[in-house]
Formats: sequence, structure tokens, C-alpha cells
Amino acid sequence: MSWFPWLLTRWPSPALSLLLLSVGGRQMGLKVVHATVCSRLGALSNQGLSQDGDVIIGGLFNLYYIPSAVEQGFTKLPHYKPCTGLDLESLKYIYTMAFAVEEINRNNTLLPGVKLGYRILDSCFRYPWALQVALSLVGGNTHSSGQPVPLLIGPGTSTTTIILSRILGPLSVPLISYLASCPCLSDRRKFPNVFRTIPSDIYQARAMAQLALRFHWTWIGAVIVNNDYGHVAIQAFQEEILGKGVCLEFIETVRRETIVTDARRVALTIQASTARVILIFCWYTEAKKVFLELAKINVTDRQFLASEAWSTSDDLLQDRAISDVAGGVLGVAIRSSTIPGFENYLTSLNPAHHPDDEFLREFWEMQFGCTFTAPCSGKESLEGVQNHFTDTSQLRVAYNVYLAVYAAAHALHSLLSCPNRGNSPGNNSSTCSSPKNIKPIELLHHLNDVNITTPQGEMFYFKGADIPAKYDLVNWQNSPEGSLKLVLIGRVDGSDLHLNESAIQWSTGSNQVPASVCSESCPPGTRKANRKGEPLCCFDCIPCAEGEISNQTDSLHCEHCPSEFWSNAEQNACIPRQLDFLSFNETLGITLTTAAVSGVAVTTAVLVVFLYYRHTPMVRANNSELSFLLLLSLKLCFLCSLVFIGRPSVWACRFQQAAFGISFVLCVSCLLVKTLVVLAVFRSARPGAEALMKWFGPGQQRGSVCLFSSIQIIICATWLSLSPPVPRRDLGFQGSKVTLECTMASVVGFSLVLGYIGLLACTCLLLAFLARKLPDNFNEAKLITFSMLIFCAVWVAFVPAYVSSPGKYVVAVEIFAILASSYGLLLCIFAPKCFIILFRPEKNTKKYLMAR
Repeated sequence: MSWFPWLLTRWPSPALSLLLLSVGGRQMGLKVVHATVCSRLGALSNQGLSQDGDVIIGGLFNLYYIPSAVEQGFTKLPHYKPCTGLDLESLKYIYTMAFAVEEINRNNTLLPGVKLGYRILDSCFRYPWALQVALSLVGGNTHSSGQPVPLLIGPGTSTTTIILSRILGPLSVPLISYLASCPCLSDRRKFPNVFRTIPSDIYQARAMAQLALRFHWTWIGAVIVNNDYGHVAIQAFQEEILGKGVCLEFIETVRRETIVTDARRVALTIQASTARVILIFCWYTEAKKVFLELAKINVTDRQFLASEAWSTSDDLLQDRAISDVAGGVLGVAIRSSTIPGFENYLTSLNPAHHPDDEFLREFWEMQFGCTFTAPCSGKESLEGVQNHFTDTSQLRVAYNVYLAVYAAAHALHSLLSCPNRGNSPGNNSSTCSSPKNIKPIELLHHLNDVNITTPQGEMFYFKGADIPAKYDLVNWQNSPEGSLKLVLIGRVDGSDLHLNESAIQWSTGSNQVPASVCSESCPPGTRKANRKGEPLCCFDCIPCAEGEISNQTDSLHCEHCPSEFWSNAEQNACIPRQLDFLSFNETLGITLTTAAVSGVAVTTAVLVVFLYYRHTPMVRANNSELSFLLLLSLKLCFLCSLVFIGRPSVWACRFQQAAFGISFVLCVSCLLVKTLVVLAVFRSARPGAEALMKWFGPGQQRGSVCLFSSIQIIICATWLSLSPPVPRRDLGFQGSKVTLECTMASVVGFSLVLGYIGLLACTCLLLAFLARKLPDNFNEAKLITFSMLIFCAVWVAFVPAYVSSPGKYVVAVEIFAILASSYGLLLCIFAPKCFIILFRPEKNTKKYLMAR
């Protein structure tokens, strides 16, 4: 295809252009459908704007349009009619270029001694015509005064820029587009000759994603135009929000060919959605159709995010039919700037001073309703005229055109300056380029190195094909007239977003940021649990389990508290565990204390009764001394239970088990000796057994009790000296409390203490059971049998209850066993005696007691 660019520059006729476009399109992978019958595309318009100079730069603008032909490209060959409908915004762009060239020519430091000229032509929003116009400018045919241009300002769309870059790329003709924003054009390998003064769409998509993240909008709907502009932008938006908790509820597409039905469908989708923020990437014409459909069904509670393609559209802002729907729009816009002197330049334009300017003549006739053949007086003026053409308050695309011209001028200045010629490819450093012999490839090289300061003081340079991303952030606010007005609320500079939130008027009419979430944020103390089959933004909030916390909003996991800590009631902080032990202040402690004190009181009362009636037969029977010792030991049993209540300490842990073991051994020893005495008394009544009582006299009884108790004392002393119980924090029982308890360092010691008590108790039970039928009206062996049965039953039940009880209830179980067994002994042995002493004194006689 090396002959392809050469043919284009030599014979740029419409028919050949179509032929070459077909061939070139195949090479580019474009779909080209050949018509059965060839037809001429139509003659190019003779209208143009030009100014002679030493160096001529070309301008390619879409000044006219035919709505029905705008969408048609290579899929079919339409029947072309003459372009109609002058676009005032585009008209302002060409005069921006003309103004910039005149300003540069007045500058003594930029291109000194070189007059810059221009050739501006209309491409009429048609891809084939854009190609023909570009080829005519680059080829230098008679229509462009015979001088080829080394550079083009334009075109105004991404698709046209792609086509021209493919065709003109082999010639290295630079294209500086002011409105082509497709991210694909950033690829320098595919488009090495493309530059642009508008940021790539990827940056506006990122800016809109930053807005969503800033305002915590996690549930968003999207409407996009069904072409590269929409699809690439939404893809960039999704890449930016990936993994940041933002989801798209829906993505609806619209096409210009079917916009009526598409807009109705989109409006119904928005109405049914739960998303309150809607992102729209499309042209202002499609956005207007959607807003009109929303107005019909009265959907006025959505917050819209606008792309730069419609965020500054006066056609939408001035339409009162959609003001209720579109109020509060937040949009990304092409950055605006001012061009000093440009307003005066526009208002001073007059066809009388530019007789060859067909564009200005047509605008004049349209503006003042006259023609130059009749009513136009020549005294008409644009002073005071308010329309899109004369409005220079916010220059956006026009400023991009202005920058493009200055970039071209500085590249030419660098190229034409001899000291810099040594870096140009394919040239000898001793030779300087002349304005009449500029090679596009050299100019392309210098464009890559452009780094300038504009007359407005702005730093400007190219990064590959692109310039640093700069945008305005705008807000549509209600005006007193009932329409909407555009208010600047911030800016985007690269990846930095600067926003004046207090200046925003939201769609709700208030200063409160609207919420748009699928699920409300999970507060601290809960975690997010995704709903099965739904997007990540839709979730349930699950409270953290006990002992776990989450101290952040929307936490994904609950964290376990350290072992010494527990979660608070809100599950959002770990607090030290409350120290827990059986205290005198709680209900259980009070109950057990009351029972113990009551036992001491009852035992004391019985002791008093026995002392008072110590000379009666009931008290003297079975050795009154052992009865008094038994009452004393029972009192000690009741009192030792109090040692288990309260905060465990080193000495409390040692004393409580020793007091318990010794008190109960003393008690059981008294009962055992009593049982032995009963058996000895009745055995001594048999012939030949009188000497048996010598072994069970008062001294022997006291000695036996001391002997039995001494063994327990030795066991306790050995245990406590070798491996005593110590206070310990028990974290094993899960809860908000940590139990402070006395832990058995040696289970063997505690087992010996309990085992010895059990041995004495079982021996006593066995002997009492054998003596239960001895012939006396009041046989104390029966009472001891019942008391030992209760005692053994309590302590047999104690072991499993003790092992299985949690925390402080272990202590409560032991206290309960002590009290229950103590009350059992007290009541079984002394209650019948006290009843006879106090209420049946006639039975408190020796005769009654000895009766058979």
C-alpha cells in the first residue's frame, strides 16, 4: 500500500477518494459495503475561510449538518444532499482559530518574520467529506489556493480523527483535534500523528467515579450511547470503582436511530430502579429525550451525573419542560477559560469588512433577517447581541481550538529556528527549513516536544497524544426565571478533585447529599454478609458474636477480643473482662451467707439448750462431752463455708480447704466415736465383756477424736506445704467475665482430704447401721445412721456437680454441700433430743431411756 498516500495527495477527487477509502478501509479492518450502482458523493462546498501567509495551517470543522445523515458512515452509501443548518457554536470555533492566528502574527517573539495563514473548510459531520476536505488541504489543490498544509487543526469527532489518522499517517501529517476524546487515540503506535487539546474520556470517567466515591454513592444506574464513546467511558468507570464498593444496578443503551423507543424504555427502567444516582454518557440530544420521557412519568427524585458531552448544553438548560427532572445535575465539563480580546473581536465582525467570508454572510442574514441584495443596510452590529456565537463567558471547545493553534505555532517556531534543526530527523543540521518547504514529519517531531506557557499563563504540553487532564465540575441550579443555570462548583486537575460541596444544589432541592445505596451501611458492631445471587453492594448486617467486635462501618469481618478482654454491649470495642467471684454482695452470696449464719445460730441455740439441761439424762446419755464437741465442730463447719465467699487470695485459698477438711473430720470423728461407744455399751452387757468398757472411757474417746483429726491435719499440712491451692483467673468459661477462683494445684491432695472424710463417714455409717436395732427407747445409733446417709448422699452428689459447674458456681456447689451436710447432721442428731428436752420433759428420764 505504499502507493496509497501518494495517490491521495495527487488525485484527491471525490470518486477516487471513495475508491481509496474502500481499499484503505479494508486494510484498516473497516466494513465497507459496495453499492451496486456507483454514484457521485456530491460536490464539496465552495465555502471556506482563509488567510494567506508564509505558512498555511488547515482547519477542519463541522459547520453544517443534516440530522438524518449524521449517523451514516461506512455501513451504507447514503444519497447526499447539500448541507444545511449553520451551527453557531462551530462557527465560533473557526473564528477562534482565525483570532489566534491574528494574535500570533502580532506577536514579535513567536514566529518572528513569518506570517501564519489558514485554510478552514467544513466537513458537514460526514466522514467521506471530512476525508475529501482533508485530502484537498494536504494535497494543495486549487480549492486551497494550491499550497499544501503541513498540519490540520481538527477534526471534531473521534471517528473522523481515527479515519484521517489511518489515511494521513503514512504522510506523517499531524492532526491536532480539539474534540476527539476517544481513549483509543492515546495509542501512539496506532495513531502516531494524532494530538489533541481535549483530555481522553477515560479521565472524565475516572472523575465521575471519584464523585461517586466521595459522596458514598454505592448503587448507581447508567445510561450510555451505544457506540465507542459510551462503552469505553462506562468501562473506564467500572475499572475505577472496581473493589471500592460501588455497583451498577443497570446499564441501559440508547441509539440515535431508535432514540424515541430507547428513551421510553430507559425512563421506565430509571423509574423502577432503587438507584437514586444515574450516570449518563451520551450526547445532549439523547439526554434531552430521556429527560422528556422522565418528565412525562413525573420522575423527579433522581440525581444525574453528566458527561462532558451534555453537561454544558444550553439546549437542555433553557428547556423548562425538563427543569424539574434535570435540576441538580452534577457534571464533568470541558474546562473553561477566557481569551482576552476575543469578545471584542467577535462583536466587531461585519460582512462589510470581510466580503469573501460566506460563513459570516450567512450568519448575518440568519441573525438580522435580511439579505445583502435588499434590506441589509450594512449598519447592523453584533454589539449587544446575545446568542451562542457571541457568548464568551465560558469558552470550552473554543479554548481547545485556541490551544491547538498555539501548539502548532510553537512547533513551527521550533522547526524554523536554525539552532534546533540538528534534532530533526532526516535533515542536515546546517540546513534550515524555509516556511515554503516544511515537511510534515519534521513538524510532527517538534509537536511532540511542545512545552509552552499560553498567553493566559497556563502551562501546556503534550504527553504523547494527550494533554494533562483538566475539567470543570458544574451544577445545574434553578434560576429565578424558571430555567436552569450552569454554576461552576469545582475542577479536576489530573487525579485531584477540588470541589466546593457547599455550593451544590442537589436534585432534592436541599443541601443534603442524596443517598444512593442498595443496602444501608453496616454500623460498628456488625459485619457485612453478602446476599446470595446479588451484587456486592447488596448485603445484610449481621451482629458480631459475643467476644467479637467490629469498630468500623461496613466491616467485612468481626475480630476476636484478646483473652483478657470481652466485647461491650454494642459489640464495637473490647473492654477488660469483669472480674467475677462469689461475693457477699450478690444474691447467691447473700443467700449462702444467710444459710451459714443461720446454721451457726441454730447450732448455738442447741448448744445453749444442752448446757442448760446438761444434767438431764437426755444430755448425759452417750457421753455429753462428745455431744458438746460435736456441736462445736458443726459450728465450725457452718463457719468454714463463709471462708469460701469473697475475693480469693493466697491465704484464703489455703485456709478454706484446710478449715473444711479439719472441721468435717472433727465432726465425723465425734459421730464415729459415739457409734463405737454405743456398740461398746451394749456389748459390755453380755457376760464376760465387762472389760470392754475400759477401752472406751472418756479419755479414750477424747484420744480417738484427736487421733482421727490429727491424721487430717497432717494430710492438710502436707498438701498445703507442697502444692497449695492458689488464686487463678479462669478464662476457659466464655463470657464477659473472668472468674477468679482457687485452683487445685494438686488434685491428689484434695482427693486425700475428701477421701479421708469419706472413709470415716462410711465407717461410721456401717457401724451405726449395725447398732440401729439395739434395744433402747432412744437409740442414738438410728439418728447417726440417718445423719450419715444424708451426709454420704450429699457428698456423693457433690463430686459430679463440682466437676461440671462453671466459674464461681464451683464454689457455690461446695458451700452448698458443706451447708447441706452440716444441716443434715445437726437436724438428724439434735432435733429429736431438743424436742424431748423442750416439749416432752416427761420422757427425759433414765427410766424412759433405759426401757426396752
